Amino acid sequence: MANCDAETIRIGKTSDASLLGLLLHEFNVEFGETEPSAEQIASLAREQLESGEIDVLFAGHEPVGFAQLRFHTSLYAPGPDACLEELWVRREHRGTGTGRALLDAAMQLARERGATRIELNTSTGDHAARSLYESAGFTNEEGGPGGPSMLYYERDL
Repeated sequence: MANCDAETIRIGKTSDASLLGLLLHEFNVEFGETEPSAEQIASLAREQLESGEIDVLFAGHEPVGFAQLRFHTSLYAPGPDACLEELWVRREHRGTGTGRALLDAAMQLARERGATRIELNTSTGDHAARSLYESAGFTNEEGGPGGPSMLYYERDL
C-alpha cells in the first residue's frame, strides 16, 4: 500500500458509526455544508452499517480518510451493484497515496461482496478526484471511451 497512514485500511464496524459521523461531517464542512451534524450522521449510519446496506473503509491508525460504499440489488447481474458514495482524505494527507489505497480497497471489497460493477459521481470541478477515478479506469462515457457523456442529476424533495 501507499505511504503515510494509508498502510492501514480497515473495514468499519457498527461501533465505528460515530467515527464515520465525525469524518463525514468534516468532509461536508470542507464543502460548506454544516448539516447534518456528526451525531445525526452517526445515528443514521449505525443502522445501515449493521444491516450491511453500507460498508465503510478507514485509512490510517487514527483515520485520515474514509470510503463509503452502498450496495443495492441489480437487474443486470445476480450480485449487487456498488456505489462509492463518498471518498475523502484530510487535506494534509492528500497526495500521499491514501485516496488511491482507499479506492483500490473499495473496489476489492465490492468484488468480495459479489458486485460486478461500481459507480460513483463527483463534481466537474474536483479535478483531483476525477484524475484519481479516471486513472483507475472509471469513465463518464456510456459504453466506454468514445461513447456519449453520462450525466448525474439530483433534486431535493
